[in-house]
Amino acid sequence: MQTFHETTCDAVVIGAGHAGAEAALALARTGLQTVVLTLNLDSIGFMPCNPSVGGTAKGHLVREIDALGGEMGVCADKCALQYRMLNEGKGAAVQSLRAQVDKNRYHTEMKRVFEHTPNLHILQGEAAEILVEEGKVAGVRTAYGGVIVCRAVVVATGVYLGARTITGTHVREAGPNGFERATLLTQNLLALGFRVRRFKTGTPARLDGRTVDFSALAAQPGEETYPFSFLNGGVPAVSRQTPCHLAYTNGETHRLILDNLDRAPLYNGEINSAGPRYCPSIETKVVRFADKSRHQLFLEPEGADTTEIYVQGLSTSLPHDLQKQVYRSVKGLEHCELVRYAYAIEYDCIDSLDLLPTLEYKRVEGLYTAGQINGTSGYEEAAAQGLIAGLNASLKLRGRPPLVLRRDQAYIGVLIDDLVTKGTDEPYRMMTSRAEFRLVLRQDNADARLTEIGYAAGLVSEERYRKYLERKAKKEATMSALGLRAEQKTANALVVKYGQPPLTAGVTYADLIRRGIPLKEIREAFGVLGDVPRDIAESCETEIKYAGYLKRSEEEIAQMKKMEDTPLPADLDYGALAGLRLEAREKLARIRPLNLGQAARISGVSPADIAVLMVYLSMTR
Repeated sequence: MQTFHETTCDAVVIGAGHAGAEAALALARTGLQTVVLTLNLDSIGFMPCNPSVGGTAKGHLVREIDALGGEMGVCADKCALQYRMLNEGKGAAVQSLRAQVDKNRYHTEMKRVFEHTPNLHILQGEAAEILVEEGKVAGVRTAYGGVIVCRAVVVATGVYLGARTITGTHVREAGPNGFERATLLTQNLLALGFRVRRFKTGTPARLDGRTVDFSALAAQPGEETYPFSFLNGGVPAVSRQTPCHLAYTNGETHRLILDNLDRAPLYNGEINSAGPRYCPSIETKVVRFADKSRHQLFLEPEGADTTEIYVQGLSTSLPHDLQKQVYRSVKGLEHCELVRYAYAIEYDCIDSLDLLPTLEYKRVEGLYTAGQINGTSGYEEAAAQGLIAGLNASLKLRGRPPLVLRRDQAYIGVLIDDLVTKGTDEPYRMMTSRAEFRLVLRQDNADARLTEIGYAAGLVSEERYRKYLERKAKKEATMSALGLRAEQKTANALVVKYGQPPLTAGVTYADLIRRGIPLKEIREAFGVLGDVPRDIAESCETEIKYAGYLKRSEEEIAQMKKMEDTPLPADLDYGALAGLRLEAREKLARIRPLNLGQAARISGVSPADIAVLMVYLSMTR
């Protein structure tokens, strides 16, 4: 093929989904000339699956992305149809914000942001080869023969690489939603030494909302909570939010599936790749949880200007005729019309153990990967990686130290550490249970944990940083106000109301919180702190209520940090270390952890192996 010089820039981002968007914006906003290469400009920020942002642990990621200077939370707030706080009845550590968003508007808004970002050039085309010279990135060649000369590349191909969609016996060589797939880059990744494997995910059908009997379904209205972005002050009133609806499968639904498993690609051998454990198809749920008489479904609007309805919980790859029967077996959907049928999709991804904690490829300097190519699932996980990969590429090109978030600093740190230290054999999903210090990593304090870091890296804007300082001052003032003495009579009435003995001495508002009285009730009873934003108030309440647990977490974090601050030599010959078990030698030699802390988290490395490493380090100092 005849090649030609397309352009010269600092960095190229391959892919413009959620990972690619954050990577490209992180690079451009830190002053680097960036080209984002996408198969189709209509897929910028496209949401191929659920029309929502956030959710359990994912809401934490979005707020962390926002605190670091990313775009996902800002865009989601602009396009939100409904907000809900998940797990509100549980502790603050596991509460997670979720929003239904207008899918088309989200894409349009993200594309608009791209088009008005200085230093960012959008190019429609397919990446065919990453050019490498002397172990360093030198450029990207497109399928048309154009050569983009650059010093860094972020690969964020999502589920498009080698994609094929499966519905019954019908298999299409295509990406999600009928978009063109990418076919050329996989062989290049293999040639560069990446270990490539196949993963699978899927999506439900979309229904014509005019054919759904919503009167037979339970409505799920929105809530007045706080937004994703720390730049925004609030969310629309509940009356202005769009409701979702609940539905359930039943015995007939399950019978239809079980009687036709021979037609299900997941069970007849058509699909053999690993799928997401925590977001299974309806076929998998019916087989795996045979004792359950029904499964909950969420009917979610795809947008404000469309009648399309997304059926969360009814993902399938069954043939079209059977899909129609399955959907119509659900109460409220008896006469539904399917406007887009469900499908499964297989795609190429890499082994994330080939990456450094910066998301840079170990074998090629300046080559980063982010998102589903790293084996994750979900928009939020992808966006988080994209921001870190793009920011690290920027820091490297600017001659500055890399950014590696620790597990005690952010869910993003947990996510990336899991990927590069433990790896994954199935699409990885972030969950609160993966974080050891989740009481510290709450969504209400994401700015306190990360905005200073983003500002120092050059990604957080002056406006965002000013708002952070204002919030910080507001929180400090709130904590001071909670230390003031409460009016005795009202305080005593609250204490008695909560089944406690009458007060014998004066108390502060903070003392009442320690006694288990909700801050919301304290604010109402005493008429105080009415101007304090909800997330700041909740943050103060949590820190007072769980002060003892937080102090213990700080002590555990300090111990862990000692391990993280003990580096391991990059050229250490693990095979020559007497005392290491064979499995530990193999795992350590393959992953090459940067420090003792990372080594201790590798599956197959025991405390005894870590003791051997500690002895070795003490002898070589």
